[in-house]
Amino acid sequence: MGPVSRSVRAAGALLATVVLLLATLTSCDGGIGGVAPGTGTGVAAGTDTAAGGQKLDWKTCPAPSRGEDSGAGRPPGDEWECATLRAPLDYAHPDGDSIGIAMIRAKATDPAHRIGSLIFNFGGPGGSGITTLPAFADDYRTLRTRYDLVSFDPRGVGRSSGVTCLGDKELDAYYAADATPATKEEEKALVGRVEQYAAGCGKNSGKILPHVGTTNAARDMDLMRQVLGDAKLHYFGVSYGTELGGVYAHLFPKNVGRALLDAVVDPSSDPVQSALAQASGFQLALGNYMAACVKTSDNCPTEQQIGDLLNRLQKNPVPGGGGRDLTQSLATSGIAQSLYSRDFWDYLTEGVEDAENGDGKILLALGDSMNGRAQDGKYSSLQASLNAITCADFAQRYTAAEIEGKVPEFRRASSVFGEFMAWSLLQCTGWPAKGEWQTPDVSAKGSAPVLVVGNTGDPATPYEGAHKMAQELGPGVGVEMTYRGEGHGAYDSGNACVKSAVDAYLLEGTVPDAHKICS
Repeated sequence: MGPVSRSVRAAGALLATVVLLLATLTSCDGGIGGVAPGTGTGVAAGTDTAAGGQKLDWKTCPAPSRGEDSGAGRPPGDEWECATLRAPLDYAHPDGDSIGIAMIRAKATDPAHRIGSLIFNFGGPGGSGITTLPAFADDYRTLRTRYDLVSFDPRGVGRSSGVTCLGDKELDAYYAADATPATKEEEKALVGRVEQYAAGCGKNSGKILPHVGTTNAARDMDLMRQVLGDAKLHYFGVSYGTELGGVYAHLFPKNVGRALLDAVVDPSSDPVQSALAQASGFQLALGNYMAACVKTSDNCPTEQQIGDLLNRLQKNPVPGGGGRDLTQSLATSGIAQSLYSRDFWDYLTEGVEDAENGDGKILLALGDSMNGRAQDGKYSSLQASLNAITCADFAQRYTAAEIEGKVPEFRRASSVFGEFMAWSLLQCTGWPAKGEWQTPDVSAKGSAPVLVVGNTGDPATPYEGAHKMAQELGPGVGVEMTYRGEGHGAYDSGNACVKSAVDAYLLEGTVPDAHKICS
């Protein structure tokens, strides 16, 4: 099971890929990005500059590269343009090597009333904005009337020097392997696999690993703002993108324009607290799924059935098609993936039933989506980038003994996901770069109001995170809003109340009343 202890958004091309895979079952660089020597922009950390006189060369977007989200295609239509921003690889040495930040945009449809650019980050960390924004563009048609819609692959992601760690066959074995050791021998084997993975990251992407953290991504966004010609940064952050938005507001409070944080990360949580909250969040979402399922179907799995299935798969995997087996780890990833959206709930019902009958295709497809594996067997940079950014951010490095002591608490949080979440805390063990913080600072005194939207049924970024984010942003900055719903995120849920309030804020500057509730 790939690390999901940080908020992984089932977004963009990943969502499209699952639908494609399941429909089938039931019926590094691509010319931009890259690290260039001696071409720094002359942008110092924390400063507002002329951005080195850059001018973006917008062109028709190229075909997808290997490092992008699986299933990615060239954006449809001629409204999409791509360009590369040059940013310092190390902001402490702005005249040194630079890194290419791949960007995409579609211009505002009502240019006479254009506000500026609206920059999106869809989360992960590790998700490709290049592929996700076009995939979800229909959801943002109203916003596009007055904004150029803009997104990007953050440094270390996809076309922006996407991190690579292991080959595709090695990753197949890595994600299929047992992730919940029951003996000291199994524990040692798990630690060995994690360290081998980290060593592969260091070998293949070592030059950029110290520089892919969220602080540098926030600095890249401010450089982006300047090059795009915007006096203020208007922002739409989802999942991990809310953490990125909070860090940006902390670093550049006077540059914040209208900013939305949706599916909100709790910035006050360390990795253990975050993983525990996420285990509880997935458990809550599983219970909500089962309660809804029994109202419409007579073949709904119980929590006991799912637990029994996972236990059987640990010793006896079932065929998943294409010469691959559905293991316990892959099945757990698939079940977790299915809880990101109500749209996947029917697949979960069918997938569990099929797996009990010896057919693992559906749960394997869902697990592959979580891990960024395309149908052709190639992996995107999604999980490698997630690891790299997480380990560049957080300084904590947990030992197997420390995690073993925490497993009972995680089991209490979730009988299905707890152990997996606990052992995912090994993800930075042996990592070849240091982390920056214990928790991120998002205090943003002097910033314009930031709209923070929490979803009560969110599995990946539990609802409580929105309140914590609003508090940490500070008085007069964080404006909290609640959506009583299911799935990961609120704006894309289809809820008219949420959409109306967010659109009024982003398009007209109308800040909702504090603690507004949408159902």
